[in-house]
Amino acid sequence: MDLKDQLQNLFPDHEPEKDHEFRPEPEIEVWIQDEPLICKYERRQGKPNTIIENYNGAKNDFKKLTKHLKKACGVGGSHKNETIIIQGDFRDEIMDMLKDLGFKVKRVGG
Repeated sequence: MDLKDQLQNLFPDHEPEKDHEFRPEPEIEVWIQDEPLICKYERRQGKPNTIIENYNGAKNDFKKLTKHLKKACGVGGSHKNETIIIQGDFRDEIMDMLKDLGFKVKRVGG
């Protein structure tokens, strides 16, 4: 007797819910620039950070892009002075996401 049968015996009136389908995150709409974004890795105060530089879109688009990257990686970060800082070494994942959005990306360092 598996867990599903045991639960059905305990709660005979309960109807199980349908399995939820996977919904991909909606694509964000931001301004795509011609110059490549620079993606690099730095250690700040001993902690790894992924840094994206040279995004010169509108401030609102800059915030949207930062929020999208942080949410997709599941980590914290910040944005200021045309620089996006993501906590952790997520260069490969972020570069793939940016390419999927239509950006040109250049990897700098290691």
